Amino acid sequence: MKLTKLQQLLRDNAKNHAEGEPAIRVEASDTEAHVYVYDVIDSWYGASAAALIEALAGVAGRDVHLHINSPGGDVFEARAMAAALVAHTGKVISHIDGLAASAATYLALAANEVRMTEGGLFMVHNSWTMAWGNKSELRATADLLDKIDGTIAADYARRTGATLDQVHAWMDAETWFTSAEALESKFIDSIETNTKREASASAQASAGRWNLSAYANAPKPPEPAKPDPKLDAQVVAQLQANRNRARLLSTI
Repeated sequence: MKLTKLQQLLRDNAKNHAEGEPAIRVEASDTEAHVYVYDVIDSWYGASAAALIEALAGVAGRDVHLHINSPGGDVFEARAMAAALVAHTGKVISHIDGLAASAATYLALAANEVRMTEGGLFMVHNSWTMAWGNKSELRATADLLDKIDGTIAADYARRTGATLDQVHAWMDAETWFTSAEALESKFIDSIETNTKREASASAQASAGRWNLSAYANAPKPPEPAKPDPKLDAQVVAQLQANRNRARLLSTI
């Protein structure tokens, strides 16, 4: 049976959690907390609304830094998670550490402030679902998707100040925003500059860990560098020279 795009997304990216390992990780001090959503968004396979609500309850009243690296998932689960963030009694600052795609964008935009690391990606698109039934049931499903897309577009328009026509054009095109483009379009408030090479490489690797083949316009991973015959010949010659020196030294 051919997998739907949504099934493929969840199957390829769901993290296998060890027994007892939380889907959402929390690091807290007396004054603030860092909450990490580094998984698909789903009540069965990954980060769920119930897990986020439990995490926020444990740090009630404290400011929360919400770290996001997710290819998306269940739209209604993400809506519930966003509602929990809005209801949190402390300030919420979201950090897009790698990828905020699809439903994961709702989490980011539910915060009081949205930051995105250099090298990160932010993606919007039209909603998907799995459906079966007769023609009337399938038409009803399509009507439901229209309603869902309408609420999503309204949220994006309120956030960015863009027209609904512009937002729908972004969604229809499955648009992937770089940090600079997301800032220009007003999805985010600031870009977090990586001052260390290691931090930049970590962010790039974090965004690139997902299998995004379910998406039509996902950025393709860079092709490996082609071998340079001249450089290869130089390496071989240098190795042979080293061997010759070793032979000479062994006879002295």
